[in-house]
Amino acid sequence: MSYIFDNLIPNEQVLYRTRLHWKIFVPAVLLLLLCLPVIVVAIDGGLNPYLSLSLLVVPLVAVLSAYLTWLFSEFGVTDKRVLIKTGIVGRHTLETLLTKVENIGVEQSLWGRLFGYGTIYVTGTGSTKETFPGINAPLEFRKQIEAAAVAFEERRPSARALS
Repeated sequence: MSYIFDNLIPNEQVLYRTRLHWKIFVPAVLLLLLCLPVIVVAIDGGLNPYLSLSLLVVPLVAVLSAYLTWLFSEFGVTDKRVLIKTGIVGRHTLETLLTKVENIGVEQSLWGRLFGYGTIYVTGTGSTKETFPGINAPLEFRKQIEAAAVAFEERRPSARALS
């Protein structure tokens, strides 16, 4: 199971989930594509094929590392909280009640806008600012947090009693 589903409180429902953008794989795949012609030339030049293929170790480790980073990073919005977890061995988590989120900022470069990724800044009460780069569809993530916060406020008994 995922971190988000493992850490739900009673009667909490997941409204939206996302992961890191696929751009995390680009450097590793480019490294792999650069190594392939070198290996072909080395084998054609008479170098031991096994020694030549050992050049694939570094790009394959880079691809595996990118995959594990992607797999172990989760971003979610529930009807009560925002949950974010990054990291494989060392873990960075953010679990903030919707009522404690003061600001959600999104930063996107030109490439981020074209390919749909960006950096999310979550500011909680007490001016705690957390930064999460490389998230897929950051504007949608912000929109889901805002919609969940509005829905939560509308469900609160004190909000209904005042209106």
